[in-house]
Amino acid sequence: MTRALFSTNGASGSKATAPQPPYNVVITGSTKGTSCIGRALAEEFLRAGDRVVVCSRSEERVDAAVAELGAKYGIDKVKGVAVDVARPGQARVLADYAFQQLGGRVDLWINNAGTNGYRYGPMADSTDEELQQIVGTNVLGVMLCCKEAIRVMKGQNSHGHIFNMDGAGADGNATPRFAAYGATKRSLAQLGRSLGAELGILGIRHVAVHNLSPGMVTTELLMTGANTPTAKFFINCLAEPAADVAAYLVPRIRAVPQSSVNPLTGSLSATYIRYLTQSKALQQIAARLLTGARKGRYVPEDA
Repeated sequence: MTRALFSTNGASGSKATAPQPPYNVVITGSTKGTSCIGRALAEEFLRAGDRVVVCSRSEERVDAAVAELGAKYGIDKVKGVAVDVARPGQARVLADYAFQQLGGRVDLWINNAGTNGYRYGPMADSTDEELQQIVGTNVLGVMLCCKEAIRVMKGQNSHGHIFNMDGAGADGNATPRFAAYGATKRSLAQLGRSLGAELGILGIRHVAVHNLSPGMVTTELLMTGANTPTAKFFINCLAEPAADVAAYLVPRIRAVPQSSVNPLTGSLSATYIRYLTQSKALQQIAARLLTGARKGRYVPEDA
């Protein structure tokens, strides 16, 4: 497939309209099982009646996820393709596949794929290959997916919304033992602001780039690092299952197409949807210190 699938001029922002549910949704990194936030998001969108394209690097996992979710929500509702979004050309494959499978329109594109190489330790002890994988997936992969999502969405006569999933380090605080991961997540807010400015310069007023913050989710990636007293404390204190986080995020993501139009300019306003706010985190830490709440909730702690 080629770029000729899509209009090169794009739809006029003044003529584009907000899509109505059910929505057409793309989620990267969304096949790993019930502990995966991407998979939990996919299931929550399907439960709401939306159509979803899932993807990951593993064709076997993609096929399994499509079969399981299709059996539960309807095989016409969920499609999947195996791609490595960090490799040049693969995000384009995903975009073209989604365009065809979703009837020529993508309403919501969620860049969820991310990695820490399932390794926690000083960056000085990391291999070059590990750092390349982390930065490649978390930064270059997001950039390539944003580029291709914009390519698809700018030719639509309806609004398109891109959501970049942040993580630990997004607030600029130190992330010892996973410094590279934290640095990649810190970059996403700046990327979103820059892309928003570029869309304005290009006159593409019906596409917006947003950020999602899931907080601490009890994924395999997080639990790999539950091997120090400090990590155990914060995981037990602040982390939540993927299904609970998805149940919170998805209704708020689905509300964005109907609420993000700036009445003064007609353009779309960027949003930042956070599950674990600072005040909520402080409350849970205080409760833990004062009452012992949530101690040992997920992993045993020393008495």
